[in-house]
Amino acid sequence: MKSLDGSPVEHLVCSRQQPFFERQTNVVLENSGKIDPQKIEEYIAADGYLALVRAMAEKTPAEIVQEVSKSGLRGRGGAGYPTGLKWSTVAKTGTTAKYVICNADEGDPGAFMDRSGLESDPHRVIEGMIIAAFAVGANRGYIYVRAEYPLAVKRLQLAIRDARRLGFLGSQICNTKFDFDLEVRIGGGAFVCGEETAALIASIEGGRGTPRPRPPYPAQSGLWGKPTLINNVETYASIPAILRHGGDWYASIGTKKSKGTKVFALTGKVQNVGLIEVPMGMTLRRIIFEIGGGVPDGRKFKAVQTGGPSGGCIPEQFLDLPVDDESLKEVGSIMGFGGNDRDERRRLHGERRALLHGILHV
Repeated sequence: MKSLDGSPVEHLVCSRQQPFFERQTNVVLENSGKIDPQKIEEYIAADGYLALVRAMAEKTPAEIVQEVSKSGLRGRGGAGYPTGLKWSTVAKTGTTAKYVICNADEGDPGAFMDRSGLESDPHRVIEGMIIAAFAVGANRGYIYVRAEYPLAVKRLQLAIRDARRLGFLGSQICNTKFDFDLEVRIGGGAFVCGEETAALIASIEGGRGTPRPRPPYPAQSGLWGKPTLINNVETYASIPAILRHGGDWYASIGTKKSKGTKVFALTGKVQNVGLIEVPMGMTLRRIIFEIGGGVPDGRKFKAVQTGGPSGGCIPEQFLDLPVDDESLKEVGSIMGFGGNDRDERRRLHGERRALLHGILHV
C-alpha cells in the first residue's frame, strides 16, 4: 500500500480504540460514520425518530421544555444561552403563528462542525427541530445553510423528503393533530447572516442581512414579526438523545454549570485533525495532546485559538484550563462565535487584549 505522496505505508489502522476516538464521548456524533445519511431506514434502525414518537405520545409540550431545561443544555452557537429558557420564552408567547429556525450559517475559518453534522446525520437535526416545534407550538421551520455546503444541502433536502414520506413531517405527524413542515434556505455567503437578531431572519425573508438593535428579541418578534425559536445545528442535534435518555442523564455529563458534550473542529498544527466531541470540562491539554496527538515534528506549543475570529488565542500557561463557557470567558475567549451577543464580544475583546499583552509571542 502507498500513501498519497507515493511513499510506502506499512499498515493502516482504522479502529475506534485509537486515542483519537476512545477519549471522545459521542452524543451529537453517535451516528456519524456508522449509518448511511441518505437512508432514513438506517437512521430509524439506530433509534432515530424514537424520541419524537415518545415525546408526542407521552409528554405535553410543557413537559418537553421542562426536560430540556433539566438537561442544562446551553446554545452551542457560542453565546451559551440556556436552551430550555429560550424554548420556554417562545412557548409562552401565546400566538398561533410561530417559527423554528436552524442556524447552519457556519462561517468561521477552520470550522466544519455544522457541515459535518448535516452531511453525516441530517435526520438527527430534523428530529430535534420537530421536537422543538412541537414544544413551542410552531408549524413552520427553516434550515438556513451556507451555499458553500452543497452536499449538506443535498442530503438535507433528501432527508426532508423522506421524513415527509414516512409521516414525520407534514400534516398530522405521528397520527396527532400536530402539523409541521421544513424548508431549506440557502445563504449567499455573507458572514453577518449568521447573526440571529435580524441578519439571518432578514435573509430568509428575502431582504438584506442587516443586524438590528435589541429588544425585541427573535423569541418575541422574529421571522415576519412572529415569535421565532433559533438554535444552531449542534443544539438541535442534542435534543433526540436528551429526550431518549432523560435530562438528568445529559446533565450528568460535563461540569456543574456547563452540561453535556461539545463538538469541536480540531485543526491547525496538531498531529490528529478532525471532528471531535468531548465532555464539557475536558482540559485543553487532554484535547490537544491526548486526542490531537500534540504538536508535530517535536515543536513547542505556543497557543490555541477557540471561538473563531471573535474568540481568543490561549497561551501555554492555560493548557490545564477546563473547556467550558465560564473558564474560557475568564481568559478572554469564548466557546464559539456567539454572533447574537455583540456587547459580550466587545467586552471579551477588551479583556483578551489586556490578558495577552506581553504574554504571547507567535
